[in-house]
Amino acid sequence: MTSKISTPLVTGVVSEDQRAVELLYAAFQGDPDLLDQAVVPNWEDIPLAPHQAPGRDGMKPLIREFNAAFPDLKITIREMIGVPGKVAVRALITGTHKGDWFGVPATGKQFEMPIHEFHYVAEGKVTHTWHLEDWFGWFFQVGAWPSN
Repeated sequence: MTSKISTPLVTGVVSEDQRAVELLYAAFQGDPDLLDQAVVPNWEDIPLAPHQAPGRDGMKPLIREFNAAFPDLKITIREMIGVPGKVAVRALITGTHKGDWFGVPATGKQFEMPIHEFHYVAEGKVTHTWHLEDWFGWFFQVGAWPSN
């Protein structure tokens, strides 16, 4: 496992933008309705997941599925870098695979997955998110990826 950083490094991010981004990640950790405070109704999540509908309301069912698959999910923000209206995030998702995800039945295995995201924020809410997660690494960690 990677070394732990107790406090995220935050550089150039205004407090209103930081709050919106932190609320977005909090929504993924068990309360999808926090999206109402974090993102605009027509928020663009780029790219969409395979069965995700667009907008804020399109993400809520996916978050519920995510939490069912990973009930102990935690997102740890390592670093935020920004200018007013734009925030780049380096973070780590950890959890235990306890339910079906991407067609993979629960394995009970713990995982950690780095994520890198870029958010646009206006008037205290995220308007666009471009994200990249290491899903190939996740498949390998839970034993769903061939070892050779």
